[in-house]
Amino acid sequence: MFSSGGPMHRLRRATTREAMHSPMFAINFYSELYEEALRTGRKSATVRLGDKRSKYQSGQLVWITVGQRFGKRQKIFTAILDSVEVKLLSELSPRDINKENPEFRTAEDVLQLLRRIYGPEVSLEDTVTVIYFSPVSEY
Repeated sequence: MFSSGGPMHRLRRATTREAMHSPMFAINFYSELYEEALRTGRKSATVRLGDKRSKYQSGQLVWITVGQRFGKRQKIFTAILDSVEVKLLSELSPRDINKENPEFRTAEDVLQLLRRIYGPEVSLEDTVTVIYFSPVSEY
């Protein structure tokens, strides 16, 4: 049995006030070339270097934005994170690769993208986080 102050007590819904004060996170895409693919649903995942589970969790609401780092960004839509998976870059599935960029076919294609963003030291043995997301209708 759990007491009223035990672990089960902490498993409750957030109040409206708590939800209003929760931090809002964004997943930003630097290239405006992604905007059409995001709007049409052709791009519904992103591969990020490193383990991002401390920042992003399944079920979390985020803004999907496009714009320059430290610059003006445009909100494309609000999304729910469907899954957040950590794996080696070399272990990306064909679905992971296709949802990152419909024109990509191999992990090497994703590697070249990550090298343009993070630098030439990125390798197929690096840890990446694959974040799948779906738009949330606000109307």
